[in-house]
Amino acid sequence: MSTNNQKNIAINPILPGFNPDPSICRVGDDYYIATSTFEWYPGVQIHHSKDLVNWRLVARPLNRPDLLDMTGCPDSCGVWAPCLTWDNGKFYLIYTDVKRFDGNFKDTHNYLTTCETIDGEWSERVYLNSSGFDPSLFHDDDGKKYILNMVWDHRADRTFFGGILLQEYCTKQKKLIGPIHNVFPGSELGFTEGPHLYKLDGYYYLLTAEGGTGYNHAMTMARSKNILGPYELGPQKHFITAKDSPSSTLQRAGHGDIVQAKNGDWYAVHLCSRPLSLVDEALRRSPMGRETALEKITRNNDGWFESVTGSPAPQAQVAIDGLPEYTWPKDKIRHYFNTDALPQCFQWLRTPYTENLFSLSENKQALRLFGRESIGSLYASSLVARRQEHISFQATTAMEYKPDNFQKMAGLVCYYNSHKFHYLFISHDSEVGVYIGVMSCNGDQSLNVCFPLDKNKIAIASSKVYLRAIVVRNSLEFYYSTDEKIWKRVGEKLDYSVLSDEAGKGEGANFTGTFVGMCCQDLTGQATYADFEYFEYVNNKI
Repeated sequence: MSTNNQKNIAINPILPGFNPDPSICRVGDDYYIATSTFEWYPGVQIHHSKDLVNWRLVARPLNRPDLLDMTGCPDSCGVWAPCLTWDNGKFYLIYTDVKRFDGNFKDTHNYLTTCETIDGEWSERVYLNSSGFDPSLFHDDDGKKYILNMVWDHRADRTFFGGILLQEYCTKQKKLIGPIHNVFPGSELGFTEGPHLYKLDGYYYLLTAEGGTGYNHAMTMARSKNILGPYELGPQKHFITAKDSPSSTLQRAGHGDIVQAKNGDWYAVHLCSRPLSLVDEALRRSPMGRETALEKITRNNDGWFESVTGSPAPQAQVAIDGLPEYTWPKDKIRHYFNTDALPQCFQWLRTPYTENLFSLSENKQALRLFGRESIGSLYASSLVARRQEHISFQATTAMEYKPDNFQKMAGLVCYYNSHKFHYLFISHDSEVGVYIGVMSCNGDQSLNVCFPLDKNKIAIASSKVYLRAIVVRNSLEFYYSTDEKIWKRVGEKLDYSVLSDEAGKGEGANFTGTFVGMCCQDLTGQATYADFEYFEYVNNKI
């Protein structure tokens, strides 16, 4: 930790890798950002900073079955758009648990949990409603509290996004009370969602996300003297957006929140993405998904918020005034699995019942993954992974594994979702014996998997194998070694860009980002395990 009084520079994105839908709050000198986790467990990431520049992951609060169980949830369902606020000595966390995404209907259940400390045990969840997603909590200065969320309209002659609902919340009864009001229909950009409400100088300011979460995304501001509206759009309408700035390094800017620093300055956080290319449409894809960026904003003479640059385009760097630098210890490059808990950067898919998937106690020097259902299973997937945070990176793991059947496999995977992954695996063949292979799923709705090395299986004599993935922007190469010294490439270069929401099933069809990690399957039902000694992730800086 170090402190000084120099002007600090925030480099965007401040939360690299899959960290969408940021909600920010300040408690004294501390700043906290909560982001969506979708089908990855535990739910909601909360990062902490003291200078708005340096952030560290401090909590994933939805970490037990009574708060979150996503078993069976489809891809891109689960935890959407949390809202984190602080009032009267307590943190409030609002979130949606989505159970259906495709088609006209969405099953979106909204909950509230509280805690006096950010990394403590959060209270049993309180059910709020299911009328739509992106709920948020507003604490009015008269002591009343209100829940806002967008309303989902499934009818065929509607646009699905039916406006922003507001209803009072009673802390004593722990439920919503009184009439439901539709307070804001949105601007002509449409797809109005992600509401947050603030009160300043007698006005209620309503911030929403509009334009869909693709390249037309935007943050829209409106205000009213009455909490029930009508809400007037600001003269700029969309005060942060990249939709009119195709050359901006950060694209898809939208869905966010604002906060006032202790010195009175204002800042906005918002989601964004970093496409592999801004000029080649075929590579206008973002494997890291939607990340979180920071902008400095100000209020003009009429009280409306706008960027300090005068342009709504997101900035690659932001100068932070008046907050001394406060750095955290850097995360390890290589994690050895010789502790009682997973290193904090790792997550798994959907289920709170990890004893069925992995163990850190059966082999004190390894992460033991029990082979369960097929890769991409929505129910029992033995897959432990971390976010990709850099456009180019190298990931390595050491695995001991003895498969004796073609239905048993384990290895290193670059995973977007059940439709999009590249997998370097060890398995067994009756003619070859233990071998190394590659399988890919390139976004096919049918989940068809290709095996580019199926006719040229590489036999492996050693039970301990080192596996490596090298990603350089849009290309992926897999390697293996039996001594960690001599590395041999497995197959040809793979198209890494398919691991993005702009590829495969189509733009906007998925909302997450690419993870890289370890997995194990046993389709016989015998739960044959694989032991992973370590996992290493390195920024290639290319």
